[in-house]
Amino acid sequence: MAELILNNDETEMLKEVLESYLSDLRMEIADTDLKSFRDGLKEKEVFLKDVISRIKED
Repeated sequence: MAELILNNDETEMLKEVLESYLSDLRMEIADTDLKSFRDGLKEKEVFLKDVISRIKED
């Protein structure tokens, strides 16, 4: 398992980037008609939410 050590500024920047991507991803999910593709995007959304929540815990 990989471990990434970030200082506070780097952690905040990473959180902001992930939250921005998550926002864009939600718009993409809403605009996607193909169910299989949308399901894949939703899996990415769940992953991103998990990573963001773990970043906020630290």
